[in-house]
Amino acid sequence: MTSKKPSPQEHQFVSLLSTQSLIAFIAGGTAGAASRTLVSPLERLKIIQQVQGASGGGATYNGVWNSLVRMWKEEGFRGYMRGNGVNCLRIVPYSAVQFTTYEFMKRVVVFQGFELNPFFRFGAGAIAGIVAVTSTYPLDIVRTRLSIASASFSRLDQNSAGSTGRLGSSASRGLHTSAGRNLATMAATGSSSIPRSEPLGVMTMAMKIMREEGGPRALYRGLVPTALGVAPYNGFNFAAYETLKPIICPPGKQNSHRKWLTGALAGTISQTLTYPLDFLRRKSQLASAKGFKQYNGAIDAARHVFKSEGVRGFYRGMWPNLIKAMPATAAQFWVYELVKDYLIAEWKP
Repeated sequence: MTSKKPSPQEHQFVSLLSTQSLIAFIAGGTAGAASRTLVSPLERLKIIQQVQGASGGGATYNGVWNSLVRMWKEEGFRGYMRGNGVNCLRIVPYSAVQFTTYEFMKRVVVFQGFELNPFFRFGAGAIAGIVAVTSTYPLDIVRTRLSIASASFSRLDQNSAGSTGRLGSSASRGLHTSAGRNLATMAATGSSSIPRSEPLGVMTMAMKIMREEGGPRALYRGLVPTALGVAPYNGFNFAAYETLKPIICPPGKQNSHRKWLTGALAGTISQTLTYPLDFLRRKSQLASAKGFKQYNGAIDAARHVFKSEGVRGFYRGMWPNLIKAMPATAAQFWVYELVKDYLIAEWKP
């Protein structure tokens, strides 16, 4: 690979404050909101299965279909959308920053005279993921807590000690009673009293986390394992999509079905390769929450999970995540390119 001296036109092309960046920002934000809303029930189920006890025994949310039916019976459509508001509040700027950074990094590579091969696409995607997740991480923490706040666990993590285990047992016996649901919600939220019937809001949950778990720093707990997980995920996601696209969507065959298939395959590849890192991220985010197993960082969490459950433990919640990843990634790339092409045609940058 050799570099070349860029022309003035190429120099202008790599500017971050450009029409290209604005288009990527708008298209990326729109794509993120559309994709996450589409798979909101599966996103919430994935988080619930990640933070509850190991499957089997008295675990409540086992299986994708049974868990979705249970969620519908207990909470209805609002249960499916629980946490989606804050998720969209997070994912719109996250996706906007992610696509803007990715497109900018691609222009930097071209500016330096290198070929955009899978290696450079992976690197551009990884950098884009780190920038995006760092700028929106507190909202991810709040989204995680809101997603599990109203879930009725019949028991908590198998490694939880003492009163936590007794509380989970009480919730199991009274699962379909008001008292049982309140006990389970107490366990999920870490509340020391019977919770209010209405769900916590974004600001209320954020203040609760800061008040009970060490101030503003609590909103960034788990950032390092998150960044370590997001970087390779984003890298594989973008590299897989843009590598598969010329194969599945060659000139003259770039219809919506083929684009959706390309996105679905890219999402499956990236999620499968990086899911254990996402699993440990959730563990780290809940490390200081009352009612959950306490870990001294991601390495300690990984050691305990491997000791108690083996390799399979790192893939808890994988099925709803895979089912979610395919339509989510497909919708994200499809909407992104749709909005991007529309804006380019309208604005003619």
